[in-house]
Amino acid sequence: MRNHLLLLSAMVLTTQQLLAQHTETKDSSRQLSGVVIYQAGKNTPVTYQNLDVKSIREKNTGQEPSFLLTETPSVTNYSDAGNQQGYSYYRIRGIDQTRINTTLDGMPLNEPEDQGAYFSNYPDLFTSLSQVQIQRGTGTSKNGAASYGGSVQLFSPDLKDPQFTTFGLGYGSYNSFRAFAEHKSGVKNNKAFYARASQIYTDGYKDHAFNNSQSAFVSGAIFLPKSTWKVNLMAGHQQNGMAWLPVADTLIAKNRKTNANTKAEKDEFLQSLIQVQHQWRPNNHSILQSSAYYTYLNGGYGMDVNNYYGEASDGNLFHYNFRSHFAGIFSNYTLYNEHFSWTTGIHANMYTRRHLGEDDALGELYRNRGNKNEASASTRLEYRLQHFTFFGDLQYRYVTFDYKGSAGFPLINWQFLNPRGGINFDANRHLSFYYSIGKTSREPTRNDMFAGNDDLPADSSTGKPIINKDPESVIDQELGLKINCEKFALQLNGYYMNFRNEIVLNGQIGPNGLLLTNNVNRSYRTGVELSATSQLSKNFTLTNNSSWNHSVIKEEKSSFKPVLTPHLIINQEVAYRCKQWVLAVTGRYQGSSYIDFANTTRLDGYFLLNARAQYSLQRYTFSLFANNLTNAHYYNNGATDGNGNVSYFVQAPANFYAAVKYSF
Repeated sequence: MRNHLLLLSAMVLTTQQLLAQHTETKDSSRQLSGVVIYQAGKNTPVTYQNLDVKSIREKNTGQEPSFLLTETPSVTNYSDAGNQQGYSYYRIRGIDQTRINTTLDGMPLNEPEDQGAYFSNYPDLFTSLSQVQIQRGTGTSKNGAASYGGSVQLFSPDLKDPQFTTFGLGYGSYNSFRAFAEHKSGVKNNKAFYARASQIYTDGYKDHAFNNSQSAFVSGAIFLPKSTWKVNLMAGHQQNGMAWLPVADTLIAKNRKTNANTKAEKDEFLQSLIQVQHQWRPNNHSILQSSAYYTYLNGGYGMDVNNYYGEASDGNLFHYNFRSHFAGIFSNYTLYNEHFSWTTGIHANMYTRRHLGEDDALGELYRNRGNKNEASASTRLEYRLQHFTFFGDLQYRYVTFDYKGSAGFPLINWQFLNPRGGINFDANRHLSFYYSIGKTSREPTRNDMFAGNDDLPADSSTGKPIINKDPESVIDQELGLKINCEKFALQLNGYYMNFRNEIVLNGQIGPNGLLLTNNVNRSYRTGVELSATSQLSKNFTLTNNSSWNHSVIKEEKSSFKPVLTPHLIINQEVAYRCKQWVLAVTGRYQGSSYIDFANTTRLDGYFLLNARAQYSLQRYTFSLFANNLTNAHYYNNGATDGNGNVSYFVQAPANFYAAVKYSF
């Protein structure tokens, strides 16, 4: 590790001397905003999409972010409760959330042990964001969890925006409502402040699948001549009626709102974070950005064990309780001019989580602790030469995991070297082509290693306590073109992801409620993705986000498809804007996919039709949302058990939501 850091330091000094020989251009610091270090830029040859934050605010009703992300290529989702509030999950190119990197201003949001990012613990988060970038594939180096299937990069409020205050109320189907207030001060005396508070509630589409959650986001900054200090504070609290068990098709036929979890099974989580950021510009061609962060989580959920195993419930619950601390620092130094940008960064964090198992009748049954630490270093170069931009990216990660419980456990460590490179060619100011290739390796989650068990029994040292500790890896190749004209924009890309030892879902649910996985020796995912926007006239806009996927797993002499990976997804929106009105209709087709490892059970394809209307009157904005207008009865996830019984996650039929906002 020391040699890697010495090499990076020498490269920084050498490049700084080369840059000092260039004639300084006009204030190019304006061209490098405080967040571009963590993003892909215009000429970066990776597959990415910047979401339109204005459009997100128009569509945002406090729903889980996965429903907003599904409007981009290759993204699928499902909801536990069937509607848009409460627990929901998304996948990119069929790859689940534990293998998708999620950050806020460069800070990791993935929970290190199981590597999932739980938006439900920060309800209404998307209301406070200034930017969202989705990278599909390995992309660029990130802090935290490996960007294995892709990454979702979130950016906190831009405190240099003008002052405003907004109050919002909304109500809809299933007794769903949302109330929020936010205020941004604008810059005054070189200081700025932002605050938001939200309350969200729903009964849920399924029986006793309620969600009651609150959140707050506070951000403040001090702007000095050559530096900026910024602090983000975020907290979320939620309570849910659990609905993580799929429902047998025989029960769905009698009542589509059936919840396979009992009414007594509930959860409650509190999660909060603080992030302190510092940005320093020593001159017009360099910038140093550093950040320290801390996240606290406390909560748990009750589980009816008898009900899980298909036996009569006796009212007794087993409780999974968790408490975790996650702290880290990172720093990135960038040298740049109009042709050149080079960023070198380091990142380190420490994580500990206590796991406590309690039974209503028997009391505490076990207590253990997982400790996971990480250190990484990366360097990324973009060099522009006439019409070409050359890109290189190298990341080193060192990760350790230790378990303290009644069973003996050896310390595990992994080391990864993840190289990436590519080239972008600007044919003219409207058309460009790019190609990239990158490798990413990733350690298994705790759930992968323990096969869904939250605790290892004391005598496991005589057996096989660790199911799998081997990492998985992917080599991802991306080829695409971009067209950007005044009234038309298009991005078309193809990808080929070649995996080794891929950790894939097997369609079963473990005893802790988390999805179970298997390792496969060889597999690949390939496909084509399209994102296009056309301004047909002054008032009409067409937006299409579609994808076609072909994925294969090879085991011995057999080949089969990975679960929850549809061949075809089409999102088509038609929007009309005129004066105070916004009217839009969106259609989504999602093709069929398998839900079991053996490819014996398939989810049917389905079509959804959604519509929204917005009317602005002075300081008021009125909105109406209608989802699933054709009242389609569909599933987008399910499971099978060892006996071949099939169960599904039912999604909501036609439903409606109305909202009003007052801004000044």
